[in-house]
Amino acid sequence: LEGTLTDLHTKLIIENDMVPAFRAGDFSGGISKAVDDMVMVLQGNPEELEARGKRNPADSSTPIDPIVAVFLILWATMFFGGLAMAFLPPMFGTKLSPGVYRWLGMTFRYGKAPSGSSGGGGWTTGSSGGGWSSGSSSGWSSGSSGGGFSGGGGSSGGGGSSGSW
Repeated sequence: LEGTLTDLHTKLIIENDMVPAFRAGDFSGGISKAVDDMVMVLQGNPEELEARGKRNPADSSTPIDPIVAVFLILWATMFFGGLAMAFLPPMFGTKLSPGVYRWLGMTFRYGKAPSGSSGGGGWTTGSSGGGWSSGSSSGWSSGSSGGGFSGGGGSSGGGGSSGSW
């Protein structure tokens, strides 16, 4: 049937007969209409089907599921927000020191801080400490003199290698 019942004809039959009937819940009616149109084309009268297809263009707009839309919006916000936080402060912010920029009332630290200073690897926002650090006095610490979670078996509130959990 490939030569007589072309892809165009089958698309017109599906979009104009089957899909509207199926959406209305009339499955047997949709199949019956589709079979009638296939017989009409096979008997040599495809012009009627093509004329009906031109009169009734298919509705190509399909609604997006709200859950998918929310997921895409959140993903795009996090992705483009991360890019913005990586590139915009060095471009438009005020340079305070190497790797430290002030933009929109926040301080951004990039790269590793020199030894002996607070702050450190990664980037942090805010005016003091926090974020990822190595040996600072706030945030997550991998040194022995910081607060937060410390290495060396100390308590969760302080540094050092002694104490109890």
